[in-house]
Amino acid sequence: MTDNAITIESIISPALTRCQVAGSSKKKVLEFIAQLVAQHYPFLDENALFTNLICRERLGSTGIGQGIAIPHCRLENCDRVIGALITLKEKIPFDAIDNEPVDLLFVLIVPQEATSEHLDLLSQLAQKFNDRSYCEKLRNCEDDQGLFEIAMGS
Repeated sequence: MTDNAITIESIISPALTRCQVAGSSKKKVLEFIAQLVAQHYPFLDENALFTNLICRERLGSTGIGQGIAIPHCRLENCDRVIGALITLKEKIPFDAIDNEPVDLLFVLIVPQEATSEHLDLLSQLAQKFNDRSYCEKLRNCEDDQGLFEIAMGS
């Protein structure tokens, strides 16, 4: 990994870290995510973002197992890699590979042309979420700021 490699910590912000979100379905949660990201980055189109996230899910669920999903997509007019971390109040069906419902999501939105960064970040996320104690800390969090601090490793 080079010094200018993108890290998970460099792409999330307190504004895109939400704890205990109410979401009744995968579609509702992806709508919430699209709205949240578009509010923070007004140059991104909320509908295009939602559509791209849904289209990616149709290719195969981004639920990686153990209650974790990493919804991701490429997006035109996106000039940076964007990450959002969300925990849900209640687990929801997500068609995950282990058929377990999901309550922990890390969303990754990348510019249309980003390829190696995209794959590198997905790999970093999978490795990070493989740490059960890290996931438990995220799940036990009760506010957005605390969730952000845990994600940043503080």
